[in-house]
Amino acid sequence: MPRDIRVKICGLTRPADVDAAVAAGASYLGFVFFPKSPRNVDLATARALALRVPPGVAKVALVVDAEDARLGEITEAVPLDMLQLHGGESPERVREIKARFGLPVMKALGVSEAADLDRAARYAGAADQLLLDAKPPKGADRPGGNAVTFDWDLLTGREMPLPWMLAGGLTPENVAEAVARSGARQIDLSSGVESAPGRKDAEKIKAFFKALRG
Repeated sequence: MPRDIRVKICGLTRPADVDAAVAAGASYLGFVFFPKSPRNVDLATARALALRVPPGVAKVALVVDAEDARLGEITEAVPLDMLQLHGGESPERVREIKARFGLPVMKALGVSEAADLDRAARYAGAADQLLLDAKPPKGADRPGGNAVTFDWDLLTGREMPLPWMLAGGLTPENVAEAVARSGARQIDLSSGVESAPGRKDAEKIKAFFKALRG
């Protein structure tokens, strides 16, 4: 198991959870701006949480098909290092957002079969990174954060056009297997270290990092 795997903990809503994620060694912290999510935060809360984050840990805003006016509100209120686009944003829209807001962009792609990974090439030259997440189950009203996995073997030995992060249903119990099968060097998780939606559990966060580091 490589020891330099970078971890993003997403959907943070409370100061204690930010502190626990930082203490455990997270490289990225994610704040969700999507009203349908139980992890949605308002601008004042997100700003206060982001200001707790020490230098060297990237602060990421997750948005879903957000318009420029909304992105402007978020980026003006919250000190951020990256935008995560979790909707149906085209490569052209990704380029537009990156140029307008001057932040690196991570584009999320839903994956259930090999053909979904072929779409990644469209974002080369537009996005800075990709987040490979399981496609939401039928009837879900959120594009991510649904605690479902996809077949990690789809990534075995596959060359991707951009740096990427593995997401979708990762927990302390399955992360070692996920990394071994997918070859991931970056991991994104949210519900896998929660005691309830939007409430992170410091002990689960510690257990996740322990499992990841072997």
